[in-house]
Formats: sequence, structure tokens, C-alpha cells
Amino acid sequence: MAGERDALDFSSRVVLVTGGTAGVGKGIALRFAAHGARVVVCGRRRPEAELGPGIEAVECDVRQSEAVDALVAEIMQRHGRIDVAVNNAGGGPPADSASASPRFTESVIRLNLLAAIWVAQAVHPVMTNQEEGGSIINIASLSALRPSPGTLAYAAAKAGLLAVTQTLAMEWAPSIRVNAVSPGPVHTEKSHLFYGNDDGLARVGATIPMGRLAEPDDVGDACLYLASPLAAYISGANLVVHGGGERPPYLGAAAE
Repeated sequence: MAGERDALDFSSRVVLVTGGTAGVGKGIALRFAAHGARVVVCGRRRPEAELGPGIEAVECDVRQSEAVDALVAEIMQRHGRIDVAVNNAGGGPPADSASASPRFTESVIRLNLLAAIWVAQAVHPVMTNQEEGGSIINIASLSALRPSPGTLAYAAAKAGLLAVTQTLAMEWAPSIRVNAVSPGPVHTEKSHLFYGNDDGLARVGATIPMGRLAEPDDVGDACLYLASPLAAYISGANLVVHGGGERPPYLGAAAE
């Protein structure tokens, strides 16, 4: 048991979480900070309130490669190392696949795929020059693994992110481990936009074997594990955090 506690001690580590000022990203940042890490989160706007002890917020639009380079340089100037980079920034509103504009499609792919590539490239020289190497964790989605009507560009970008994960895990081993986490529905401050009111959230939760939506902490704990020595031999993996999965539609149809 003592060894497990030591493995989750991040007190000498610096962690970058993109899109870490709210929602899932904030949950990931809080979990790393709770285990002693110095966490730097970034978003397009600085949060109005402090996120918590051990967490610094920096403005950065990760859709711009030059901004990503400047972000990594700033972290190095402040802390001199980056041990974990969590590519969490992402998202995209639903859009009709037949009529989504080229500008919209490009913007969604830039945020959900290209930004993660740019962050990985920026931290690569940092991590390869550290004796302990580093860990990159890409937050993907179930949308990459099954049909996702109304989110064509988002699903394609997340599927691409899984390919990036496997490719970089092979290219950058053994100094850098690269893994992905694919959450199912997560309860955040924006859940009502997708699932409606509390009754809607309860109905969606009832379809999940674990009986509820994931919480940001659940995704954060998956990241903690993958970044820790407990996962020292795990690279190129996709850890699915979906509470047991989605019930196949035919089961409901057959019961009617």
C-alpha cells in the first residue's frame, strides 16, 4: 500500500492541462493538484476566480501553434520542467453533416486534433531531455469509437487523436509515454446543454451500467493513473471511462 501511495505522489512534478479552467479539464487539474503537482492550466480566457492551491492559469489559444510554443516556453521559464501534458482542450457544437461550413469543420478539427499535435510537439524536446522523460495524455471521446450523428468533424478529430496517440507512443518511446482517455457522458456545468434539466440527466444516467454520468474526478483519476509509475509499461493505450458502456439500441427494441 505504501508503494501505491508513493506512485501517486506528484509533489515534484509539473503538469500542463489544456482547457483546464472548467469542466473535465478543471477536474483533471484539481486531481493532480490534490496529489501535490504544480499544475498549469490554459484557456482562451483567464478564469475569474482562483481554481485552487497549486494551480496556475495562463491565457493561451491552443488553436494557434505559435501560442502553444509560447505557453511551453513560459512554463519552462517558471518551473524548468514539464512532466505531464494533458491535451484536454476540445469540444464542438452539434452541426448537420451535410451543411456544416468548411470554416466550422476546420475550426473543430483545429481545436480537437491539431492543437493536441502542437502541444505534443512543443513538449517533446522538454520531456526527452528530462531524466524521467514524460507522459502525454490525450482526452479523446466515445465519439471516436462509434457513430456520432451531428458531430462529424468532432468525431473525426477524436478518431485522429487516437491515431496520434498510437503513432507517438511508438515513435517517442521509451522516454515519453503517450496514452488516451476516452470518456463517456460527463456531468459538468454545461451538461444541461446536451441532456436538459436534472430529470434529463437522471434519465441519461439510468442508461449507463454504473447508474450515473461520469464526474470530472473520474476522468482525472484515470489521468493520474496513466501519468504515474503504476502505468510505467503502458503506452499507446486508450483507457475508456464510460461506466460500463452504452446499451445497444436493439435490446430496448426487442423488449417492446
